[in-house]
Amino acid sequence: MIQLRAPADVGTPARYHPRMAVSKKKAKRSVYSVHPGVLMVRKWIDDLLEKTGRSLPQWLALVKKEGPKDAAARRDWLKKEHGLGTNSAWWLADRAEGKGQEDGDPDLYLATAATYVEDQYAGKKAALRPIYEALLELGFSIGKDVKACPCKTMVPLYRNHVFAEIKPTTLTRVDLGLALKDVKTPKRLVDTGGFKKKDRITRRIEITSPKDVDADVKRWLSTAYSMDADSGK
Repeated sequence: MIQLRAPADVGTPARYHPRMAVSKKKAKRSVYSVHPGVLMVRKWIDDLLEKTGRSLPQWLALVKKEGPKDAAARRDWLKKEHGLGTNSAWWLADRAEGKGQEDGDPDLYLATAATYVEDQYAGKKAALRPIYEALLELGFSIGKDVKACPCKTMVPLYRNHVFAEIKPTTLTRVDLGLALKDVKTPKRLVDTGGFKKKDRITRRIEITSPKDVDADVKRWLSTAYSMDADSGK
């Protein structure tokens, strides 16, 4: 299963937002967008027959009939005996065990996306939900092309790439991660060490109250959004 950490809800949407399409005849669409990783897997599924000579159902039948029982052994078998790449071997091994169905199904992902958010802010972290809502609303206000694509542990915000992520890090704090490369920043912004590791998120702002989502936060979020303007970068 793809860990959409870098991509979700069954039930009530996390929050209504003006972007959500409203129809008297149809239910509101999710405020969230399909995670790029899901689209990547969907393309992989669509291309399997042409590229490998077998469709997904055919591969799964083969794995179940002739492949090893152990998942790790199945991955090795798919790579060594059938020449598949690492990603394909992992995905097929997971699918053979009934895992990762939502990873290649945009509709199923969106149906699961809100659940990711609900789980992140459940129990002792429920008090952090207003902070998340404030940050999500601020993110959408930055630009019309902003997309929120929930993962299991965080909610990344995309333009052309991830430019920010909202994560309930502790029981009392939500971190707003920002893709700011090595830009010099004030002390309020914590260096994640991401630039040296070539991660996209290089700074974070620690937020403990909705009141902390202020003009300064908006300025840095807008900066990260602007830095992702060129899709070639």
